[in-house]
Formats: sequence, C-alpha cells, structure tokens
Amino acid sequence: MIAGVGDEGDGAVRALLLAPGAGADRNQSALVAIDHAVAALGVTVRRMDFPYRKAGRKAPDRPAVLLAAVLEEAQGLAAEAGCEPGAVALGGRSMGGRICSLAVGEGLAAAALILVSYPLHPPGRLDKLRTEHFPSLDVPCLFLSGTRDAFGSPAELTAATAAIPGPVTHEWIEGKDHGMRGCDAAVAATVAAYVTALGPRD
Repeated sequence: MIAGVGDEGDGAVRALLLAPGAGADRNQSALVAIDHAVAALGVTVRRMDFPYRKAGRKAPDRPAVLLAAVLEEAQGLAAEAGCEPGAVALGGRSMGGRICSLAVGEGLAAAALILVSYPLHPPGRLDKLRTEHFPSLDVPCLFLSGTRDAFGSPAELTAATAAIPGPVTHEWIEGKDHGMRGCDAAVAATVAAYVTALGPRD
C-alpha cells in the first residue's frame, strides 16, 4: 500500500493530474488540450514529467520510481488546489495513465481515473495483460481509446475492465490507433464532459 494517502473525497473533481506516455513529456498535445478544457471548468490541472524525462533520458524509470513520482505530484497538486487527495483525479496517456492507475490500485486516494489509450498489453502480446491491479480500482474510471489501438481492442478492453469494481465508462474514437493523432479536441472535450458529469466542485 502507498503511504500518506488522504481521504476518499466525495467524487467531485477539484484537481486533475496528467501524466504522459513513455515517449512523450508533459507538453504532449493531447495533454495540453485536456489541460485547457478542464481548467476552463474551474479545476486545477497539473501536467507532470517523470524523473527520467526531467533528467533528459529516454528509457522510463523503474515502476517504483514512476509510482513515487505520481504520489509526490498528486500530493503537491492537492496542496496547491487546497483540497483533499481524494478530490484529485489522476490519469494521462498510455504509460502515464497506467502508472496513475497502479498508484490508485496501491491505495492512493483519487476522485477518478482518466485513462487515454490505456496500454492493455504490448502489441500482439495478449499473454502480457496489464490488469493485475484492476480489482483494486474502486473509483470511477474513464477509458478513452481508438478502435484500432494495437495495445487493446474495444472487445479486449471491455472484457478486461469488467474486473474493476468502480464505475467504468468507455469512449471510443472510430478508426484511430494508439496515438490518436488529430483527435486532441475530441479527446479534450470527452474528458471535460466526464469531469463535469462527476459532480459539482463547490
């Protein structure tokens, strides 16, 4: 379990932490678009970089280091927003979203998970499902993916997320692959609508 977690919160999102995929940084275009759309709702948004990116390296850190970075950023964001950790939603693209979900699975309080292009498995490797923590995700979860994502088809992702006890919402962008290029506005609008549906922030 992760130490230092906060209260559960009331489901409303007062802050949003966004983490990038393995090959990107905090300025990845979809994250920037989500930042602008959600901040317009009065939510405090922070886009983070993992330590390897800050150090100028290309290879991701060990999972324990990635998880520690998410915990530190989430706690800092809660303090910045003046809210309990349980009022912070976590997520991001691909690996970033997955690490956030692992942190929540290990006990980090959160209002919700927002998982864009969740990497269910490496392409062509259905034997390497990244789902061991799904039964511990007792928070609302948004999975937003392209219908041609080689890291998890709609059928595969729908079946896998049945193990999640929290309420799961799936949104699909027709014909798009894992990168979902050219869809930043649609991704941002979908996330903003989801955050709005989670409830008032006052």
